[in-house]
Amino acid sequence: MQTRAEAIDAIQKLPAQLREQVGGLSVEQLTTAYNAPEWTIAQNIHHLADTHMVCLRRFKLILTSPRFQFTAYDVNAIAEFPDAKDADIEHSLKLLEGLQARWAILLENLTEDEWGKVGIGSSPDRPDMNLEQLALAYAQHGINHIQQIQDVLDKMPA
Repeated sequence: MQTRAEAIDAIQKLPAQLREQVGGLSVEQLTTAYNAPEWTIAQNIHHLADTHMVCLRRFKLILTSPRFQFTAYDVNAIAEFPDAKDADIEHSLKLLEGLQARWAILLENLTEDEWGKVGIGSSPDRPDMNLEQLALAYAQHGINHIQQIQDVLDKMPA
């Protein structure tokens, strides 16, 4: 991911790419850990909805707060909750459709000064990041999970 425009495009396209990638899969295919210890396909999709909600909130807090500090959370623990393991991925896909669309609108309308606004890192492994860095990172995050889902699909028996 190199440019803002590429990041916005990746953010906008993520829900449709996910739908195309997992359309028609069975409950078993969505919830079996074919690529253990990696997450199931359902866990990946629910994770994307969970984390991208957090990120959009972070964007808005960085834009409106005099000093926003990132807080860490355990994504692996969250991926074990019943809602994150549920085979019904439709709720998360619908959530991502609306979320990613709204996020893209926000990003398309940021000023140059807003792109440079910074969230304060919570630890050495979570450094300070401006909104441009955050947008690029989360656009890549979606791409990475599409690949992780593909890795699971590739491990499924024929």
